[in-house]
This record gives sequence, structure tokens and C-alpha cells, in this order.
Amino acid sequence: MGCAGFTCSKHSLGALNILYVLVSLLMIGIAAWGKWFGLVSSFQVVGGVIGVGVFLFFVALAGLVGAMKHHQVLLFFYMIVLFMVFIVQFSVSSACLAINKEQQEHLLEVGWNNSQSTQRDVEKSFNCCGFRQVEYNSTCDAACYPNNSCSPCAEQIQAHAGQVLRYVGGLGLFFSFTEMLGVWFTYRYRNQKDPRANPSAFL
Repeated sequence: MGCAGFTCSKHSLGALNILYVLVSLLMIGIAAWGKWFGLVSSFQVVGGVIGVGVFLFFVALAGLVGAMKHHQVLLFFYMIVLFMVFIVQFSVSSACLAINKEQQEHLLEVGWNNSQSTQRDVEKSFNCCGFRQVEYNSTCDAACYPNNSCSPCAEQIQAHAGQVLRYVGGLGLFFSFTEMLGVWFTYRYRNQKDPRANPSAFL
């Protein structure tokens, strides 16, 4: 029947959704692991990652069930949601790659000022205090603080943030194109006829 056949489309769509299920479980597991071992104390960050993982899991599950059963309603729902996810993810990934240094500094400072738990995590991880200047009359969780030998966190954060944005942007672009591939697989698969079904019952 070849790669354009019903069986090939079914298996390709199923394999793609199994990949999405594994990615979603990995996201949930990493977020829970980071929270459990105290690597990330921000509940908003952990909750956001777990929320995205759960959403991706259910979308992938709907696509997997729809592919196995050739269920027209589930496949249509899956195709629409996946296309919307593609638009959002492609936009965010492009923004991550296109952001300049000034915009990056502004966003980092806003994030720093809006979350005390994020500040503590960064100060512990990078052994620094404060964003642009060290204030020794305030509290700081870094190991260098009792010795008054800390440096501001801004430069260290910016050095790592640039790499993280490029990594996240590139990875996001890669997965966004796999989502577009999933939309194309789904559209083609919905309009194919199951050779095992009644020849007159084509949906």
C-alpha cells in the first residue's frame, strides 16, 4: 500500500502521539523532581510546567485514541487544537530567538522583582546576591553572603539566559514543525478509507 496508505498514516500518527505522551510525562516528571528535591521553590514555575505537560498529555491521548479508532470527531478536535498549539509555540519560539539584549535584561529584571522564590533559587544556584547591586543589609541565601564577597546576579543570569533562550527557541521550533506534521498526518488520515470497513461506509 506504500507510505501514502491508510495503515502507514495510522502508524505514523500513532508514533507521533506516543512521542508527545513521552515528552509530556518527561515534563511532569522533571518538574515534580525539581520541586521534590528543592531545586525549584517557585510553585508558579513548577505548576506551569506540570500544567503544560498535563495539557500535552491529554491532547496526545486524544490523538492516539483517534488514530487507533479512526474516530472522526476526536481527530478533528485533535487537528484544531494541535494547529492552535503550533501557532502559539512557533510565535514564542521565534520571539525567544529574536529577542535582543536590552529586551532580555528588562524581562529578567521584571521576573526578578516579581518573585521572591525565584530570587532565592538564583542566589543559591549562582552564589550571588541582588540583581544589579549587592545590599548587605538585606537577606540573601547565597553561601558568599556571610563573607561579604558576593557579586550581583544580573551578569551571571544574562550569560545563562542567552544560551537558554537560544536552546528553548530552537527546541520549540523543532517541536512546532512536528506539530504541523501531525496536523498534516491527521488531515490526510481523516480523509482516507479504512480498507477493513464496509466499502460503502466512507466517512
